[in-house]
Amino acid sequence: MADHYEILGVSREATEEEIKKAYRKLARQLHPDVNPGEDAAERFKLVTHAYDVLSNAESRRRYDMGGDSAGGNFGNFGGFGDIFETFFGAGGGGRTARPRSRRERGQDALVRISLELGDVVFGVHKDIEVDTAVLCETCQGSCCQEGTSPVTCDICKGSGHVQQQVRSLLGNVITTQPCGSCEGYGTTIPYPCSTCSGQGRVRSRRTVALDIPAGVEDGLRLQLPGSGEVGRGGGPSGDLYIEVSVAPHPTFSREGDDLLATLEVAMSDAILGTTTTIEGLDGSVDLEIRAGLQSGDVLTIKNRGVTPLRGTQRGDLRVGVQVVTPTRLDSKQRKLIEDFARTSKAPAPKLAEFHQGLFSKLRDRFRNS
Repeated sequence: MADHYEILGVSREATEEEIKKAYRKLARQLHPDVNPGEDAAERFKLVTHAYDVLSNAESRRRYDMGGDSAGGNFGNFGGFGDIFETFFGAGGGGRTARPRSRRERGQDALVRISLELGDVVFGVHKDIEVDTAVLCETCQGSCCQEGTSPVTCDICKGSGHVQQQVRSLLGNVITTQPCGSCEGYGTTIPYPCSTCSGQGRVRSRRTVALDIPAGVEDGLRLQLPGSGEVGRGGGPSGDLYIEVSVAPHPTFSREGDDLLATLEVAMSDAILGTTTTIEGLDGSVDLEIRAGLQSGDVLTIKNRGVTPLRGTQRGDLRVGVQVVTPTRLDSKQRKLIEDFARTSKAPAPKLAEFHQGLFSKLRDRFRNS
């Protein structure tokens, strides 16, 4: 194989600008419009390939090291066939230009829905309204009036492309462009469907049945393949994405698969202990309050949390305790408390570990429980 530097007539120490200058000079001399000979066409291919390799720093480095000389970076072209086709048109030896298809894939659609926390815990069925493009029932995606069909474009003769001569660094070159008459389709529609105006689809509101699984989180997107917009010309539908927004709950919050809540307990109940019933998201729950319960303690109720998105074992319901101290006492109650204080030998108030409020303490207990 001939050396790329020899083909371009430059030294191995040539700069990028010197390589570019040499290539332009040779390309003008060997261009088929200027020099139609077969030898010139072959040399033009070699010159173009050499420039393709040496104009890219990485491919030049590999070539200098004796590696693969293919590849390179000639603009955004994929290979010599693409270059030749772009410069000289489909008839110049490149791939045959093909007309566009009227059938196009539809766009994806996005719908946002709001859920309650209970919907997240157990899952829920929703019928949602979606406003998207649907298949035209009149023409069934053909884009034409009944009894008619597309006709071959008389400008591009069905190819969807036309050639034109333009001036460039290489001189006058022939380029291939989409046909402006048929917009590259190769056919025209003289009698478009009156319902969809020749689009093959119309906008319509429709109902989509959706089963939302338990365990979804705020901001999660669910994908329904093929439920988005129908494409032009009756093309395949895009996908429908459902973005979930979970509304705040006045009592419960979520942490992973667990539910969190705060329970206010009277001081007397915290001292003596008692039983109570609380209302969970799926019914009442009996809860035992042991004697000596402290503010910040966490009571755990197994399997009353959230069902995970990909699993069956529910999380827990964790209840943080807040002991409520009475603010008003009558004389009898105050006397009882004073007697209790004298006999209990409670330690004097002292500094303890710093906490930024009860809820910080509860949060730490939740995480460590």
